[in-house]
Amino acid sequence: MDLPCPEWVRHVEQKWTEMRSEGTEGFCLLTDIDAIFSHGLSILGPEDLNTFCRISEKYSVKKSPERASEFRQQGNLSFKVKDYTVAALYYSKGVCNADKNTEELSLCYANRSAALFYHGLYRECLQDIQRSMEAGYPSHLQDKLRTRQAACLNRLRKPEKSNTPTTNHQTLPCQKSRNSTTCISHGVSVNFSPEKGRHILATENKPAGEVVLEDEAFCYVLIPSNKLNTETKKEEKTFDTEDRHCHHCLSQSLSFVPCANCSYSRYCGESCQKDAWERWHQWECPIGADLLAIGVLGHLALRVALKAGQNEVQRVKKNASDLSQEDHVTCSSDKSDSPVKLSLGGHCREDSDHTDCYHGNSYMGIYSLLPHVAQHSPGSRFLLAITMAVLYRRLQGGPPPDIWASCKDEGVSGLWQPEMSMLGATALRHMMQLRCNAQALTAVRVKEVSGMAVQSSSEIRIATAIFPVLSLLNHSCSPNTSISFTAGFQNDPLGQFGCSEGPESSHCGVTVTVRASKHLTAGQEILHCYGPHCSRMEVKERQRHLLEQYFFHCNCQACHTDLSEGSQNAKENATPGLKCVKCEKPLQSRMDRYMCSLPSCGHQITSADVQNRLQGLQCLLDEAFQLMERDRLDKARKILKSATSQANSILTETHPLQGELADATARVYATTGEWILAASHLKRSIVAVRAQFGEDSIELGRQLFKLAQLHFNAGDCGGALSVIPRAHRLLSLHCGPHCEELQELHEMERCLQGLL
Repeated sequence: MDLPCPEWVRHVEQKWTEMRSEGTEGFCLLTDIDAIFSHGLSILGPEDLNTFCRISEKYSVKKSPERASEFRQQGNLSFKVKDYTVAALYYSKGVCNADKNTEELSLCYANRSAALFYHGLYRECLQDIQRSMEAGYPSHLQDKLRTRQAACLNRLRKPEKSNTPTTNHQTLPCQKSRNSTTCISHGVSVNFSPEKGRHILATENKPAGEVVLEDEAFCYVLIPSNKLNTETKKEEKTFDTEDRHCHHCLSQSLSFVPCANCSYSRYCGESCQKDAWERWHQWECPIGADLLAIGVLGHLALRVALKAGQNEVQRVKKNASDLSQEDHVTCSSDKSDSPVKLSLGGHCREDSDHTDCYHGNSYMGIYSLLPHVAQHSPGSRFLLAITMAVLYRRLQGGPPPDIWASCKDEGVSGLWQPEMSMLGATALRHMMQLRCNAQALTAVRVKEVSGMAVQSSSEIRIATAIFPVLSLLNHSCSPNTSISFTAGFQNDPLGQFGCSEGPESSHCGVTVTVRASKHLTAGQEILHCYGPHCSRMEVKERQRHLLEQYFFHCNCQACHTDLSEGSQNAKENATPGLKCVKCEKPLQSRMDRYMCSLPSCGHQITSADVQNRLQGLQCLLDEAFQLMERDRLDKARKILKSATSQANSILTETHPLQGELADATARVYATTGEWILAASHLKRSIVAVRAQFGEDSIELGRQLFKLAQLHFNAGDCGGALSVIPRAHRLLSLHCGPHCEELQELHEMERCLQGLL
């Protein structure tokens, strides 16, 4: 759970401990969220507000011309060494920190246009030239901008030099952009039972890879870095998600336009900038530092409430009581086993009570999710109540949001009315819900390393969202689905994404696509992994995490198998991948030590010694990565060779650390163009990945994709053609037919078949 910053948490904890016993006891008895928020608001004192203001100042989002100049100079240094991507990112940071209509802003735009030109992003370059001129670019320097402008126009006139792909409006990897609402495939239904609550079943057989569900996020918030504004410029050498992604549509870009009033928010274009301002940023911008201090979940909770509005919240509160009972253990018998008919992806009728309307803009679908008030500890409830109370007070420093203006005729326009405290209480409800229903939006980021002909990628979190239908999926530690995300700004001339009357001209959203990762039979439940996966985490650790985070004891098939007394799987999981240094037989755990499984050997080693050896190997691996970052490949290779030799004495080939060492070694050889050696080491990595994640995993698919690249670069047609179908199957299974890796595999296959 993304809690508020540690300093604020400590302050609220101290406030809780200093309360008198009758005060804490009275708070513990509160179960109604409106009452909890009102209580938090009533005990919020000036010292709390002062403390919060002092803390949030460390997350300042004010414009800074000095920092704008520093970022521009850092961009110039990167430009000189022809690192145009880093240069553009630095110039963008300068753009965001510069005041509007200043020479500094014009210089940042002009310099960025040069980086974009050498990137081949000619349309974006032209836009930056125009922005630079409008910001007041010095007249004595304008000739070079006009020359660059003419060069861009000349390049764009050549049809054979099409400017695709651009960096604006890209979808997150492995999913095409679609202008569609939430939808559910035929042969899938939503059911309810006292044991499982609402859940989704397959009513007919579904082959692996078939899309079973697409759902649009109701709201989402970009995940910021953990940096404070107290950091020196020497420490700012990396670029985080807020530097690479549009803060409204999440598209990647190198040509951001800033918020005119703060240095934090940036957008891939003027359309997203305007749309974000009208939807919520005009109210979020004045409290931008406060939102960074309270964390992503608090920010997302407020945004959900802002989007819903006072009238919608009042309406769903009247209609939610019956629906909310369906997820409790007790329920009426006539609903116990019958399917819940949901209008997934459809329009909400004017005469509907919206209890059966579940799509991306269905607020009922969000409001009906359980907040689990009783399961939150008293201290946690107190922290959330005080946090939302102080955020509500900070919001009152400006005019109330239009959508939360009083619906009563006697209300004074532009002033905060007492009934508007519902905004704070609603945000508190959503913050409690998000503990169990927040969904991390992930993407595969390809590491940009000069000279690398083979991808080095990792999965990263881009944003946190809440989905009305995805939230209905129950958890399994060995799920039968995989998910991918689409993000972007799309035209929506028919207004099909909203429940409100009247068309909208555009739509900015995030869509999740759920595919069957295994064959589904009719009547089988469709399951999603909430995080703890059986291939990445021991069963006891999984169950502890799920109980603490999601308030349930997992009894999925994977947990049941792992916990079965005397099962072979339980024995193997006790000491995965450890072997005896004498006879190489598997080790077995015995209290505080490991013993060889071969009785005649009798070798044993303490658990502490094993942990020390594993930590030592991890340190060597980390050191090798650092050397690779600095292009000291010979030394990195020597360290990896030594680490691999040590690992071979105590670890089997299937241990995850063996896989990481082999993968790193393959990267070193690939960087130096030794493709055959790189492929041999990557094959060793694949053995460990297959053992850890399974034959049908996306992790194996990505490793096979890299192996195909290595064979292709080595000119090994047979090797590449033998790997491509396996990589293709797994990437199609998990990512769909339009992911970038699949397109590259198709190109490799066409090229290789032409050589045969």
